[in-house]
Amino acid sequence: MNITLRIWRQHHQDEPGAMEAYEVADISPDMSFLEVLDLLNEDLTLNGGEPVAFDHDCREGICGMCSLVINGLAHGPEALTTTCQLYMRHFEDGQVIDVEPWRSAAFPVIRDLVVDRSALDRIIEAGGYISAPTGAAADANAVTVPKKDADRAFDAAACIGCGACVAACPNGSASLFLGAKITHLGSLPQGQPERDERALAMVEQHDAEGFGGCTQIGECTAVCPAGIPLDMISQLNHDVLSGVKHQSGK
Repeated sequence: MNITLRIWRQHHQDEPGAMEAYEVADISPDMSFLEVLDLLNEDLTLNGGEPVAFDHDCREGICGMCSLVINGLAHGPEALTTTCQLYMRHFEDGQVIDVEPWRSAAFPVIRDLVVDRSALDRIIEAGGYISAPTGAAADANAVTVPKKDADRAFDAAACIGCGACVAACPNGSASLFLGAKITHLGSLPQGQPERDERALAMVEQHDAEGFGGCTQIGECTAVCPAGIPLDMISQLNHDVLSGVKHQSGK
């Protein structure tokens, strides 16, 4: 396969960026998208060019570091797939492919395709913890949790924190990420003591970071590689309303 990559190049957040085109030849259909970027960077380096900066780590669809918008879609055209698990057989020979970073005011560009997603970490720091002592594994297993609640918590915990939901949302909201993290802890008995406080604190941090509000468009769940359902946001809204009610003493 031979393709043309139109890639966003930007030295740092204080400089304007632009799309630059690169021809990449002799691509195997079984190569991942990140391997194609590796191939391009090898060629750029050998010819004295500046390699394209992009995020990656596990390359197994686990960590969520491979944050790319490909032809306008976060993580590319395949559902429930991270960029590192996206293979070139899903593209056509001779195709022109646009590659951009996550677009959000809360995710400033560091360089090229790399953005600063530490805002998500600060949301977790604001309330994503429990104070209940769980002891060792045997002690935790002694706490009876209904299967429905355990399944719900597990589904929420599947969120890998990649930020695709933010990149896809027209409002730049991180509500799906926020809903998953709040639902994860709020579904379990150990997470109940701080449940209301957690929701309010994490939403406050979410807004302070510059993320937009949720209008239930659903683009977030459509691109989520972990398949986090939209009703996680409903759980978020429920816990926030509960927190406001308890805070006001009504």
